Amino acid sequence: MTIGDVMDVVSAVLLLTGSFFALVAAIGVVRLPDLLSRMHAATKPQVIGLMLVVLGLAARLRSWEVLGFLLLIVAMQMATAVVSSHMIGRASYRSGQVRDDLLVVDELTEQVGDAPESLGAP
Repeated sequence: MTIGDVMDVVSAVLLLTGSFFALVAAIGVVRLPDLLSRMHAATKPQVIGLMLVVLGLAARLRSWEVLGFLLLIVAMQMATAVVSSHMIGRASYRSGQVRDDLLVVDELTEQVGDAPESLGAP
């Protein structure tokens, strides 16, 4: 076996593992009971799956130009997924769409208590 064959096997394993994480994220969005759990399923495994798929592509293509572009894609996805899920969670909490009985720690009550009622999702 040559190094190219080994890299192809590593690439296939990374691509399949990343696809599995994306599948788990999709199943979690459909099956989980509340908003915060669904948001967690939509962001955490999806970003990890994307990183594994990008690593698999980098291992398969073996090009510095492509690697730079793929790293840019991962950085942008990590930045946007985290910020968007945080903002959706805050808006949902302020509008009363989060079940209080499922929260273990509630650090947002103090901040929301001082804010006017017009903030948040409709």
